[in-house]
Amino acid sequence: MTERLYQTDSYLQEFEAVVTELDQENHGVILDRTTFYPGGGGQPADHGTLKAESTAFEVKGSKMIAGRLVHLIGGELQLPNLGTKIIGKIDWTKRFQLMRTHTAMHILCGVVFRDYNALVTGGNMEPLKGRMDFEFESMHRELINEIKNSINLEVSKGRDLNVKIIPRDEAFQIPDLIRTKINLLPEGIQEVRVVEIQGLDLQADGGTHVQNTSEVGEIKITDYKSKGKINKRIYVELPA
Repeated sequence: MTERLYQTDSYLQEFEAVVTELDQENHGVILDRTTFYPGGGGQPADHGTLKAESTAFEVKGSKMIAGRLVHLIGGELQLPNLGTKIIGKIDWTKRFQLMRTHTAMHILCGVVFRDYNALVTGGNMEPLKGRMDFEFESMHRELINEIKNSINLEVSKGRDLNVKIIPRDEAFQIPDLIRTKINLLPEGIQEVRVVEIQGLDLQADGGTHVQNTSEVGEIKITDYKSKGKINKRIYVELPA
């Protein structure tokens, strides 16, 4: 199994690792450790480079394939040999933008759950923008303004974020740990990564986040739409 360094340190940009397996079909490599996030939960995968001696390999993405975290190598270069020592480096600009965006989505989710008891029905993000769907019967400009003011108040409070990895049984004793309409955690997972925004939000989550809500910046709600009788979508953007 690949040690996922990003789970405990989202700010780690560079790391050393060893090639443990090759995936010729997908032109990818599996490492003993990595800080590349493979995508999931609406957050896109990291891009970057792997360098082996004098050869630099472009990582055009990373992905979970058959239970393995595969680094997808771009171009026509021959894959490095098994046992090769490499230095990996993520595209930090993209990663940090996604960290800010992902935390903004948790702030939005935390405020909506706290103030309106509405569950999440879907969501997606890209660097500095995202959308989230909630179980609301109705949505209007006054409500959107209330939510916008509340989420930016949480940003200004500078709330710290904590990350823990705990046994599955312990995790599911936490009230309201799953904020999505459907529990997306596979049955086979024995440990659950929990992300907490102190005093606001506590959720099972596998993605990367900033350390404090003040790093997010002003959250703008750019649009909202009805996606069904009790399904409303909110779009957000962050400053560069």
